[in-house]
Amino acid sequence: MKRLLLHPIHCLAFGFGSGLAAKAPGTFGTLAAIPLVYAMQFTGLLTYTIITLIASIGGLWICGYTARTLGVHDHPAIVWDEIAGYMIAMIALPFTWYNVLGAFILFRFLDIVKPGPIGWCDRHLKGGAGIMVDDLLAGAASAIVLHGVHALLDLSL
Repeated sequence: MKRLLLHPIHCLAFGFGSGLAAKAPGTFGTLAAIPLVYAMQFTGLLTYTIITLIASIGGLWICGYTARTLGVHDHPAIVWDEIAGYMIAMIALPFTWYNVLGAFILFRFLDIVKPGPIGWCDRHLKGGAGIMVDDLLAGAASAIVLHGVHALLDLSL
């Protein structure tokens, strides 16, 4: 499996190696997204959004390609979906400890529990979409909740 990291597409799918963690690879994949999100904070909202769109749309192919190579629909080592989902969860939020932690906890919770349409997508979609879409929805739901909390508490964005 580690030899696959030499292939750039598989390296992305495995979250730069974070997906190879023996336990909780999705959590490690989400952790790997934090430095990426931090760096993206300096690019401005438009660039952040474009990079997130590219990561999300490209992830459909990246995850599907690696899944086909491995012969496993949603191999636990494929964590690009967590990276893209966390990028969405943090969209338009300042990089503060409470946003980073709140997005991490909320995103992981929604990704694990898979309520409503998140779970439906996980159970019914196939290929790259079956790997990615539930995490993209979990990221979007996390972002909506976090922005709502900001609005309720009148925190400045």
